[in-house]
Formats: sequence, structure tokens, C-alpha cells
Amino acid sequence: MSRDILYNIQNNMASFSKGQKLIAKYILENYDKAAFMTASRLGKTVNVSESTVVRFAAELGYDGYPAMQKMLQEMIRSKLTTIQRIEVSNDRMGDHDILSMVMQSDMEKIRISLEELNRQDFAGAVEAIVSARRIYILGVRSSNTLSSFLSFYFNLIFEDVKHVQTTLASEMFEQLLRVRKEDVVIGISFPRYSTRTVRAMEYAKDQGATVVAITDSEVSPLVDTATYKLFAKSDMASFVDSLVAPLSLINALIVAVGRKKNGEVSAIFEKLEHIWDEYEVYEKVVYDGK
Repeated sequence: MSRDILYNIQNNMASFSKGQKLIAKYILENYDKAAFMTASRLGKTVNVSESTVVRFAAELGYDGYPAMQKMLQEMIRSKLTTIQRIEVSNDRMGDHDILSMVMQSDMEKIRISLEELNRQDFAGAVEAIVSARRIYILGVRSSNTLSSFLSFYFNLIFEDVKHVQTTLASEMFEQLLRVRKEDVVIGISFPRYSTRTVRAMEYAKDQGATVVAITDSEVSPLVDTATYKLFAKSDMASFVDSLVAPLSLINALIVAVGRKKNGEVSAIFEKLEHIWDEYEVYEKVVYDGK
């Protein structure tokens, strides 16, 4: 099945019934809204029954409407403009409690990510990172927050970690110039995917490096270059990228790598504790027992 569901719908238009053509036409013209509609609501919008919507999904080869909706959502996240994201989010939230909706959505994304994560890819990524000569970590725009977090902890664990930070594509390649097959390059990107990250990972793959992609799904452009693919569901809360599930995945990656190097990590933090005490880095908390 084509990764692009819109192409799939257009390609099968001639075989649809009259009611299914109404659904298809609406999705093609309003994919940003249709992706987040229930089958019942989509049916009411185009004046067909809910069962017609369900049969439409089956006609396209999906195991029910939720599977089609999921593919549509994953496909369009990279296509939505910021204005469209705001409009879709406003439509989804309506007059509901924003605090509850956003936090419930974040919890659901963590649950789905845990269920769908490929454990073999996760274990393979951990082994590759532990064995690497040098580790490169890159992520731009909102993903830079995730790459910075991962780099902070990996710099404590490993001697040779390079956080690729740049606003220009040319500078990114300059920082990756010496990457080779003994290295691991970790690329982080979520919709709307960064072309700079995709191109940098293509370069790393061409140099023979092990490439680890931290992204949201199989439709991500990072997938084609990745040796190991770690998926975590992202979401959009208006113009904001919700990256709670990706951060949780990164936490798990740090802990798993730390466990592999447990003795070294303990020695590192023992030395750090002495340095922090000697140079009074942190305020000491005095407990008087009352």
C-alpha cells in the first residue's frame, strides 16, 4: 500500500460507490480536518452513513476506519502549515478542558509508543551506541531540545560525543565531515520534518556510519537512511509540538546505555560528586531533624 493515502484514494476513485466518492472527495479537499474526524462525524459531514465510511476504509485495504484514520494522520502531519495546525487543534478541542485534553493525549501517545516500539531495534541501537568510536547527535527546531537533552547525558557517559548544532545546512555537514563507519549518528526529527536532518543522515549513511532515527512513524523521511528506527508518537497541540513520548523514549535510551556501562557511570558520578563538593557547586541542604 502506498505511503501516501491521498494518492491511494485518488488512484481508486473509479471503483468507489456514489457514497464512497463523496467521502473520497471530501478527504482529498479537506484532509487536514478529515484526519481527526470519527467515522460518524465524517459520515454526517458528507451525508452518508457511518457504515459507508467503514466500508470505504475496507475498500482501501485497511482493517477498519481507525487504521485508515491513523495512516491519514501520520501522512498529513508533515503537510500541515502552522495555520492549519491551529485550526485543526481548535476544532478538536472545541470547548473542552484544554489541560485535561492535552495531558490525556500525551499519556496516550506514551502508551501507544510503548506498545509499538520495536524492541530489537532498541536493543540494537543501544549496543551500537555503547560500541561507537564517536557519537553524533542532531536535531533542529523543536527537536533540538531533545538532542540537547540526549547530548547532555551522553557527554557524561562517553568521551567523544558531538552535538551537531547549526542553523545552516552547510555548517551541519562541516560538523559531520569526519564521520566514518565506526561512528553512530543519532538523528531526531518529527513533523514537520527537517530537510537538514534528513540530508545529514543520508550523508552519514553514505560514509558507512550506523544511523539511529528517533522519529514518529514509517512515513518519516528518516526511515530510509536508518540502521535502527525508534518510533515515538508525537502530537500537535495547536502550534506546539508535543514531544512527551519522544522524550520518554530518549530517557529509556539513556538509562539502557547507562546500564551497559554501569561501572564507568558510577565512577564518573563519584568523581563529579567530589568536584561538586570541593567547589561548592550546589547549595548544601541541612536537615535538623525537626
